[in-house]
Amino acid sequence: MGYHLKTGLTVSAALAALLSPGAQAQSTISDPQGSGPIVAALDWLQGSLLGNVATTAAVIAVAAVGFMMLTGRLNWRYGITVVVGCFILFGATSIVAGIRAAAGG
Repeated sequence: MGYHLKTGLTVSAALAALLSPGAQAQSTISDPQGSGPIVAALDWLQGSLLGNVATTAAVIAVAAVGFMMLTGRLNWRYGITVVVGCFILFGATSIVAGIRAAAGG
């Protein structure tokens, strides 16, 4: 074994505890008191916007808009906005994570 500290831990165990990722300072963001129903409603909304129904609706929308653009019934500029909107909707989580990482939070 290693050298013993006064607390009874070995030096190797103390080093392992200090170097482990769980021992480093972690900031946790907790919800304010009384916000449970609001958080639950927003979680439902997020699940609805990013779930299977939304994915199916986005695929149908992109297919319909693409067909209309190819047949000349829709301006290409308006069609591209639908596709970009779908990218923003489904990529919102990654976009916000990138902004938070850039801001240092």
